[in-house]
Amino acid sequence: MMLWRPISRTEPNRRSGSRRNRSCSPKPMTPRRFTRPRRVWAIERLRRGAFGSRPLSLSGEAGQMVATEALLAARGIDKSFFGVKVLDGVDFTLEAGEIHALLGENGAGKSTLVKILTGAYRRDGGEIRLGGEVVAPRSVAEAQDLGIGTVYQEVNLLDNLSVAENLYLGRQPKRFGLVDQRRMRADAAALLARYGLTVDPGETLARYSVAVRQIIAIARAVDLSGKVLFLDEPTASLDAREVEAIFAVLRRLRDQGLGIVIITHFLDQVYALADRVTVLRNGRMVGSRAIADLPRRDLVSLMLGHDLAEVESHRSDRVAPESAAAFVYRDFGKRGVIAPFTLAIRPGEVVGIAGLLGSGRTETARLMFGIDRADSGELSIDGATVELRSPEEAIARRIGLCPEERKTDGIIADLSVRENIVLALQARRGWGRPIPRAESEAIALRYIKALDIRPPDPNRPIKFLSGGNQQKAVLARWLATEPRLLILDEPTRGIDIGAHAEIIALIQRLCAEGMALVVISSEVEELVAYSTRVVVLSDRHHIRELTGAEVNAASIMNAMALSGDAA
Repeated sequence: MMLWRPISRTEPNRRSGSRRNRSCSPKPMTPRRFTRPRRVWAIERLRRGAFGSRPLSLSGEAGQMVATEALLAARGIDKSFFGVKVLDGVDFTLEAGEIHALLGENGAGKSTLVKILTGAYRRDGGEIRLGGEVVAPRSVAEAQDLGIGTVYQEVNLLDNLSVAENLYLGRQPKRFGLVDQRRMRADAAALLARYGLTVDPGETLARYSVAVRQIIAIARAVDLSGKVLFLDEPTASLDAREVEAIFAVLRRLRDQGLGIVIITHFLDQVYALADRVTVLRNGRMVGSRAIADLPRRDLVSLMLGHDLAEVESHRSDRVAPESAAAFVYRDFGKRGVIAPFTLAIRPGEVVGIAGLLGSGRTETARLMFGIDRADSGELSIDGATVELRSPEEAIARRIGLCPEERKTDGIIADLSVRENIVLALQARRGWGRPIPRAESEAIALRYIKALDIRPPDPNRPIKFLSGGNQQKAVLARWLATEPRLLILDEPTRGIDIGAHAEIIALIQRLCAEGMALVVISSEVEELVAYSTRVVVLSDRHHIRELTGAEVNAASIMNAMALSGDAA
């Protein structure tokens, strides 16, 4: 049967006592007249315990001094949630005076490892050593007392408070029992001057840019901890100039002896900033190398789990249709989200979208569906230029989107399977014209049968279905609208093997019936199996389009590995 009917991150300071009783006055900067390299000076300071760490034993020739104890070392870290193992014997080592990149795709275990090391989670097994001493932080505050600080992607500061209040929140200097505002502002100004910031400490934080807030968050974290700093996607919302400003701050902190761990998906930034990289995949550590000894293609291989030299060059058998493009996104983009791109899609064609996490794949899908409104370019359908200002307009023009996050953006858990399936169709018709119960029942039963959704009960709450069947129901929702263009963002993620194969077969079937599809996937072999063309993304740019014989796993992975040179 036809499923679709075609329609024509300060110098580290020593901690003393609790955070509540500490003076917030910054320590004076080390005079610039010293002649030894900063990093050698910093390592010697660590050996003497100048930063509050256990004295380290150093050996080697002058200028080649190496610590016998790592600043931070995790060994055999295990963690499970509800019986599912998310970290399996993970090892991680951070040296003083090092910027270390922690990489991995979605679900690799990066966030879980960081939360264990920073006290947000308790480990199930393994050992953590800080300066050679065994530690077991039971909270973020305890980790800070040990010297471990964190700055998250969403800066954890209060916009309605002043810069100084954000820096010293919970540890404000007091005079006669009241907060000493003058001293706090003076201390804040002196602290921020070390970072090259000349902002007014008395101004509210909301008046400053994201980059300035990020530096303020880093200054607070280092002042609270002073040994180890974790940064989660510190440059995700910054432009090139702001990124370089953050990098300058991080390099200065590294040269003062701080150990820095950065989580990012921008490989160009990894090679520009990091000294070493550790890669996690499926909850395991699969490699840790000096960045200078790790070619980009080898790093991509570690992240994806394939050796490029061993990938079978499997050519897609699909041939691009000769018909005219029905949907053309021309110079389509949004500043700070995705660089302008041009993409033409023909009926009966599957365009695969490939790229590492953070490359801009989901941002592309959101833009194409009108969730984010483009500020450049245009969309033409059948040669006519049209407006695309919202998802409602996209649905009206017969464009559908199955989102990446099925449980948060796809299903409405408390509604039935039937109600979830007819949701988009009802939105297109308008809420003033409710779909009759009998009609919605018939539509739901049709797609339950066609997609083999189990159990086959249209009135069962969708939250009780398996992940694979929930995904089928989301697909059914859009098929019910009879779309001409369907965008699928990670359609096979988190579903079992059987449902996985069924979704791939469905994509091929819809294509054969003349539907235009854009499919985003982290699974390179999947893209090869059904794509007529593959567009490769990097750092939010569309950098290469592969067609014909180029549509094979080796070519796609090579394009992803060499993307820094092409972007």
